Amino acid sequence: MNDTPTPDSRRDFLALAAASAVGLGAALPVANTALAAAPSTELAADITTWFDAMKGKHLQVTDWPSEHGGMGLIYSLAFMMSAPPGLGVPPSEVGVVLVIRHDTIPIALGDAAWEKYQLGKVFNIMDPGTKAPALRNPYYLKPGALPFPDAALKSLIDKGVGVAACDLALTFRSMMVAKGMGLDPAEVKKDWMANLLPGIKVMPSGVFACHAAQMRGATYLFAG
Repeated sequence: MNDTPTPDSRRDFLALAAASAVGLGAALPVANTALAAAPSTELAADITTWFDAMKGKHLQVTDWPSEHGGMGLIYSLAFMMSAPPGLGVPPSEVGVVLVIRHDTIPIALGDAAWEKYQLGKVFNIMDPGTKAPALRNPYYLKPGALPFPDAALKSLIDKGVGVAACDLALTFRSMMVAKGMGLDPAEVKKDWMANLLPGIKVMPSGVFACHAAQMRGATYLFAG
């Protein structure tokens, strides 16, 4: 398999997005691409329903664009643990929205996609057990190398954390992986969507998800 290039910075990612919008539209999987989507009251209603289901009047949105040792997971767990005693409220009044975007987007995918597309190598995410590029999602059932089992992504979802994945990142990162492997970008995007982990909601973009959460009164926390 060819080495797959990935953006070295947010500037590279935005440049890729702009170039794709004006020159590569025919190569993108239009049905799930935010840049190609027309305004949709149905989509807006679906997003509203998802946010309305978030528990708690004290809500935090954790913005997690870079792996940063799994700190998006840790910060989400820390708020769920510390806010009830700190605010003097029951846990039922505390909620978290975790936004997976940019370089963390493979963490929204299951093990089959990690192995098939060599996502540990592509995104420079190591397996804490093997110390090599991960061939599985190291954060889903275990919280990476951090000693907090409750911070695993599945555990957080089971506790009611709302997890949003960025469709722009899914689209452009799958396109780059497809290019590196000589595959059809639309088919790779379709495969990634099929490999999304249970309980994860795809949003038009991660930055939109952060905005939408703050519109609903969530405090904002940047997780690296």
